[in-house]
Order: sequence, then structure tokens, then C-alpha cells
Amino acid sequence: MAKPSKSIRAFAYLRTSSATNIGEDKDSGRRQLQAIEGYATRAGIELVGTYNDEAVKGSDPIDTRPGFAEMLEALEANGTKTIIVETANRFARDLMVQEVGFAMLKARGFDLIAADSPTSFLDDTPTARLIRQVLGAVSEFEKAMLVAKLRGARDRRRRAGVKVEGRKSIAEQRPETVEFARKLARARPKGGKRSLREISAALAQAGHMTKTGTPYAPTAVKLMLTRPSRLLIIPSTTEEPQ
Repeated sequence: MAKPSKSIRAFAYLRTSSATNIGEDKDSGRRQLQAIEGYATRAGIELVGTYNDEAVKGSDPIDTRPGFAEMLEALEANGTKTIIVETANRFARDLMVQEVGFAMLKARGFDLIAADSPTSFLDDTPTARLIRQVLGAVSEFEKAMLVAKLRGARDRRRRAGVKVEGRKSIAEQRPETVEFARKLARARPKGGKRSLREISAALAQAGHMTKTGTPYAPTAVKLMLTRPSRLLIIPSTTEEPQ
């Protein structure tokens, strides 16, 4: 694409649908921004800001996204008229959301560019609209098929008695710790019964501590002793992190 004769200012918009892809050690946001920056450099466009919606689904309406709403305010305030996304799917995966959002931006005088296909939004010919809709429909179909496959796999695992959701219990992570705690509770030193704090201290002395290197809280020890092993999950309010 030839560089525009007049410098264009634009905002980069990133969207990450899953919370598991968020963080400095994740590459989704970094990859999106690199693709946008690469296109902007080639096209001679100046990026003046980056806005991000984390853990926002592609089917969520545009006007409910906090990052996108903040970007619209900035667009109105500084006169920037262009938004660049990595792909059309990063703008919206759902076909209706994509078309409604695109129409809303166009009505307000804003241009939307997908870095991997720069003309997919800017061209408003019947052919371009058809292509945009077909690509959106295909993406929506692929997403639905993936969700169905994952749901089927989870259902099969549930029927087989395998846990497929939620945090791993302390019994699943450290069964030897739970077994030792119950052994300490059954033992009766000098004819008495160990308190929860005494069991925690004995666990720590034997090297059974939380991931942060601290003794288990009495509430955590109580859960080890009272809950069935398969249901034993230490709440996040104790020293044992998720």
C-alpha cells in the first residue's frame, strides 16, 4: 500500500477474550500490538495511543467495552479519526456486533482498519460488505464449533468421573500433606488431641507448607480434616494461593 500524502494519526485497539491470555508472560496483546505497529509503519500512520479490553469476548457489544468506550472519548477529544486492530475478529467476532459496531463508527466519522486486511473495513462497496460478512460468519462458525468441541470433551470427562473445572484442590495438589494432617489429628500425644495450630506447626516442621513458604492457616488445616479429599479446596483467603 502506498503511504498517504498526509500524515494520519490513529489509535491501536487490542482485545483479549480470555483471562488466561492476560499478563506480561502472555503474548496475545504483544502480538496484536506488533502487527498494528508493523502496518502503521508501512502505511506511514502515526500511532498516538493504545487502548485495550482484557477478558472481553468478541461477541460483547462494542458499547459495553470499557477500553473501547475510553478510546471513543479520546477520539472525540483530540481529533484522531482512525482505529487500527490486528484483525477484524479482534474488533468483533460476532457478525452482528461487527456490522453494528462498524456502522456506528462510520456514522461518527471514524475509520476502522484491520492490519492484516487494510481495506476490509474501509471499502464500503457491496462486494466489500459481502466479504466482510462472509468472513465474520466463518469466524463465528469456527468459534461455535470450537466451543461445541470443548463442551463435548468436558462432558465426556465428567461422565468418566474426571474433574474438569475449578481450582485444583489441595488434596489433588498435595495429597501427602492432607494424609499427614489427618494422621496428626488421629494421633493423641499424651492422651490429648492436637489443636489446629499444633497440626499446622507439625506440618511445617515436617516441611509441609504453602507455596509461599508459610505454615498452613488453622482454617486450611480444618478443611483438610473435615472435607472429602475430592472436594477439598483451600479458599484464597488463606495463605495457600490458587
